[in-house]
Amino acid sequence: MALRSLLAGKTVRASSLVLGARGLQTFSLPDLPYDYGALEPVISAEIMQLHHQKHHQAYVTNYNKALLQLDAAISEGDASAVVKLQSAIKFNGGGHINHSIFWKNLAPVQEGGGEPPKGSLGWAIDEDFGSFEALIQKVNAEGAALQGSGWVWLGLDKEMKHLVVETTANQDPLVTKGPNLVPLLGIDVWEHAYYLQYKNVRPDYLKNIWKVINWKYLGDVYEKESGAHSSR
Repeated sequence: MALRSLLAGKTVRASSLVLGARGLQTFSLPDLPYDYGALEPVISAEIMQLHHQKHHQAYVTNYNKALLQLDAAISEGDASAVVKLQSAIKFNGGGHINHSIFWKNLAPVQEGGGEPPKGSLGWAIDEDFGSFEALIQKVNAEGAALQGSGWVWLGLDKEMKHLVVETTANQDPLVTKGPNLVPLLGIDVWEHAYYLQYKNVRPDYLKNIWKVINWKYLGDVYEKESGAHSSR
């Protein structure tokens, strides 16, 4: 499969769809910056292809459908339909946002995946969690304990100026836990992210995924959002 590239600096890709007198922005499936098999043996090519082409694509398709329906409901002044559409927009829009972050959070080992965080983010992790190992233990514990489907996050609280670990249910984005939270790392703990390879043993998936985490990308996001510098 040809190398897939992400649109530089973009979390999600959007296209413009004109409806009537208004322009409505819809969204498209982002490319991956690596081949589907590039994260093996941590995540199989089969899982990556299904996860990206089927699951993420479904969120994009249904998000765009809900946006089109919302546009029509607003045009018609149908307040009841506008309210009914909010759950579909949150679920599918959240799925698109979360997965777009997730793909960027990963990198093949030969491209630096799994290398420990350095610079300002490394210092911040030591200050807020005690050590990198302590952070891993906390994320793994909270991710394993999350009932049902959802996400476990490492985020930056821009107001309190410290790092936090949070979980969200279903496809809720991290921002639903607080408007000042910026996602750095999001790990998908829905079964579709690991079941074909790890069966129902979520802790093994969580233990292994650290081998392909793209800490360089996370560090760049942290520096941009916190105003910190790598020489910290």
